[in-house]
Amino acid sequence: MPPASTGASTIVLDAAVPSSAAVVPPATAAVSAAAPDRLAPGGPGYRRMSFALFAAGIATFALLYSTQALLPSVSASFGATAGQASWTVSAATGALALCVLPLSALSERFGRRQMMTASLAVAVVIGLLVPFAPSLGWLIALRAVQGAALAGLPASAMAYLAEEVRPKALVAAIGLFVAGNSIGGMSGRILAGWVAQLWGWRMALGAIGLLAVACAVVFHLMIPQARHFSPASLNPKALARTVTGHLSNPLLRRLYAIGALFMTVFGAVYTVIGYRLVEAPFGLPQGIVGSVFLVYLVGTVSSAAAGRLVARLGRRGALYLAVSTTAAGLLLSLADQLAAVLAGLVLITAGFFAGHAVASSSVSRTATSGRAQASALYQSAYYLGSSAGGTLGAVAFHAGGWAGTVVLGVLAVLGVLSITLFGSRAARTERLRAASPAAVPN
Repeated sequence: MPPASTGASTIVLDAAVPSSAAVVPPATAAVSAAAPDRLAPGGPGYRRMSFALFAAGIATFALLYSTQALLPSVSASFGATAGQASWTVSAATGALALCVLPLSALSERFGRRQMMTASLAVAVVIGLLVPFAPSLGWLIALRAVQGAALAGLPASAMAYLAEEVRPKALVAAIGLFVAGNSIGGMSGRILAGWVAQLWGWRMALGAIGLLAVACAVVFHLMIPQARHFSPASLNPKALARTVTGHLSNPLLRRLYAIGALFMTVFGAVYTVIGYRLVEAPFGLPQGIVGSVFLVYLVGTVSSAAAGRLVARLGRRGALYLAVSTTAAGLLLSLADQLAAVLAGLVLITAGFFAGHAVASSSVSRTATSGRAQASALYQSAYYLGSSAGGTLGAVAFHAGGWAGTVVLGVLAVLGVLSITLFGSRAARTERLRAASPAAVPN
């Protein structure tokens, strides 16, 4: 998702997934730093903890996006439009967005390990039921419950690591969890695509469910007991005051909007791309369509480079570059040549991950208190953007083909550009205001 001068490490960790940077309270980190018996590489429990959270990350994002690569098959099975089928993704991400903040508060009371275990268990059970959904409505409802359950894991994993791992090993430990997130999101889509090509989408969802079961078992057997967690009482009024304070901060509001708009583009493109590639002029089989998600690896590179971009161009300069790259990818993807479409996806993915990296890391730098809640609000906005993008992108595709989806993406990118320009003007005005007293003689 860090040297303070560049923010590089923070950016990498925030970017890789999307749910991860949400919940490391400063107080928690301080408790962790004071404890002498925390986990460290080579020490007892560290390897078990790393494998456990890596497995949990794979399960979380394999389940969360399990239907995205299967939407054309789901549409055909239920006689549904792209917009209707897209709700099997949007319901899960939307429910996760709504539940991240309350479940992060519950983890403060009942424990990180307990919350992660319960969330993963419920999500896995739902994952085994999803392939038997008798209708599209049931499938969407089950996916919503699954997304709500999954919200408890990213809401607790970062705090668990901050409490249990030595500060010098924390970046590496979080990096493994984030790697599990991105690998789960990518491999789940690829596995689903190839299994669906051979045995149908229900078997594909079953395969994802079994993968998640295996990961959940690994997690349960290997995750060490928490030794540094101190329960806190639930205080809804204090939480409400913190959230209200963040939402009244103009810069945080702009960052939340940027995250949501970038994810609107990304959600729209990757929800609809399967429909485009199985249709003429491409006519690709389901397995190849699922393999298109290998493009996600580009995001790992661009998010890692985002720290250097911020150091060289500043946050707004990096956002301008991310906007330009995403827009160029959208326009390039309009071509009817497969190579051009794939190149467009590469640019869209690189621009999105870079922009998300800058925005998400800026949240924790901007919030002076309640950073856990500030980051959780960003995650909520981010996943609401995913839900909106998936559904609106599918509706636009149904109305105007791929060009309709691109128009939606361009509008969202223009929204990011407008917000960034407004931020640049506000920052310039603030600098001039700060400098003006010095210019006036006494």
